[in-house]
Amino acid sequence: MEYRELGKTGLKVSVVSFGASSLGQEFRQVDINEAMRAVHVAMDCGMNLIDTSPYYGRGMSEVLLGVALRGVPRDRYLLGTKLGRYDVAHFDFSAKRVVESIDVSLHRLGVDYLDYILCHDIEFVDMSQIVEETLPAIRKVQEQGKVRFVGVSGYPMKIFRFILDQTDLDVVLSYNHYTLQNTMLADLAPYLKEKGVGIMNAAPFSARLLTNAPLPPWHKAPESVRAICRKAAEYCQSRGVDIAQLALQFSIANPDMATCITGSANPDRVRQWAEWAEQPLDQQLVAEVQNILKPIHNWFYIEGRPENNDEPVPELPQEV
Repeated sequence: MEYRELGKTGLKVSVVSFGASSLGQEFRQVDINEAMRAVHVAMDCGMNLIDTSPYYGRGMSEVLLGVALRGVPRDRYLLGTKLGRYDVAHFDFSAKRVVESIDVSLHRLGVDYLDYILCHDIEFVDMSQIVEETLPAIRKVQEQGKVRFVGVSGYPMKIFRFILDQTDLDVVLSYNHYTLQNTMLADLAPYLKEKGVGIMNAAPFSARLLTNAPLPPWHKAPESVRAICRKAAEYCQSRGVDIAQLALQFSIANPDMATCITGSANPDRVRQWAEWAEQPLDQQLVAEVQNILKPIHNWFYIEGRPENNDEPVPELPQEV
């Protein structure tokens, strides 16, 4: 497993990291024993960073992860979670909740400190609160040693510039924006690197859009987007390659992305990702697949408040 520097944090992170949203049953019902075994397989395969949130499974992910990590030396893994989003429509980024949330997460996870904490899905709120109240409150907790590094996460690219134009961050987490289909995060990378921010890319499969698996019922891609992605998957299959393999390899190939976070409660799937990460990327196949995906290149959906979203591209599908 390859490791890269995470911005200026001094942390060296595996190019593939374990996302624990699957432990919260965000995609399907899971077998608890299998799910917890997946955590250990990830670490055995060299994935040294684990990412979760109190939102995933409404606490279930953190609780199960805490059980899975019992007895594992704390220096064997890097651990990050989030705060501010607690249900589909429940957000609380107040300073009071910052303190409570971090303490609850530490208790659930069974650890004394977090390697990073992220403000989760900030596009759903007035982002000035994040700058003026939330981040200052987290920095106070950081001084107590409960948190090592601080960042934000969310879907639109616009949110990262908004925050970083006004204050400092150690890390950011972006999802669905550095994939075979959408490379908007690469366009933002020079700005983030100039700010000294560690870049964490998540969701190389775009919530199964770039796989052969059925999409979760909440997926926002319209049929026009789904059809083109199916065509790309079928083309890969005709070449004897799983599009998921190509998607993961593509997402970790860019050195600007310190790590790519993806998760599964299936230990065999996690082991397969580690194997794919060691295999060479077929650049010719990437070019051919991206040509198929060209009509929906950088397609994205609206998430959170309209004013916090990026400007839509007129020629791309907009329906949800």
